[in-house]
Amino acid sequence: MAVTTTGAAESGEAGPGVGYTLDGGVAVIELRRPSAGNALDASLRFELLAAVRRVLSDGELVRSVLLTAQGRNFCVGQDLKEHAEALETRPASAFAVVRAEYNPLVEALHALPQPVVVGVEGACVGAGLGLALCADLRVASAGARFSTAFTGIGLAADSGLSLSLSHAVGPSRAAALMLLGDRFDAEEAQRWGLVHQVVPDGQAAAEGLSLARRLAAGPTAAYGEVKALLRDAAAGADLGAVLEREAAVQERLGATRDHRAAVRSFLAKEKPSFEGR
Repeated sequence: MAVTTTGAAESGEAGPGVGYTLDGGVAVIELRRPSAGNALDASLRFELLAAVRRVLSDGELVRSVLLTAQGRNFCVGQDLKEHAEALETRPASAFAVVRAEYNPLVEALHALPQPVVVGVEGACVGAGLGLALCADLRVASAGARFSTAFTGIGLAADSGLSLSLSHAVGPSRAAALMLLGDRFDAEEAQRWGLVHQVVPDGQAAAEGLSLARRLAAGPTAAYGEVKALLRDAAAGADLGAVLEREAAVQERLGATRDHRAAVRSFLAKEKPSFEGR
């Protein structure tokens, strides 16, 4: 994995693997297997999980995260050549990769306290769509195309897709997308609420970085609490539990320097600045 940890934006060495760059307070994670559509082979899965864990180890240096990819496609999902070989040589364990590698990756992405933005160009299908749905905000190019893809090869879903897609577009539409496997474009994705913003082709990473920088300059302590509240709601917490959790969160955030300074700035009609504390 190519890693750069300077304060200014720099690119790590290009090539197969995953790039990790600290651009100010933004951790930019870039899939770098463009010749294969950024298909998720064993090496890419391993390096991507390492990059996500690097976000946690970098701690307060990271205030937001951008996940993006080199080339024309964001991610075409599982590397089917690798999968076909596994079916031939070790059929009994061919799907062990789901529990051993995909599940920890999805859990690690969902557990990040920082806001996560994904920039999608081209194909975003199968497990690639599952990765994109781990983000909090999605920016897609006008030419981006999405599909669940799994039933097309006789499978159901992994990468948390059955849960995340239902939450993103509703259970009825998710059922149609998963059963039929139809491709949908960026405009449809935005209309359904799956995509936050659609931009011209070739601009998804740049616009995603702009959004990530905006978040990095914001109240990151509050963002982490927002993400936790949304996770609780998605898990089906009842109203009483939600209200109590919100009250506890407000009390906790109310004691931060960010909140107190922002209130003073508001009353003085000044723009607040946030430290994440």
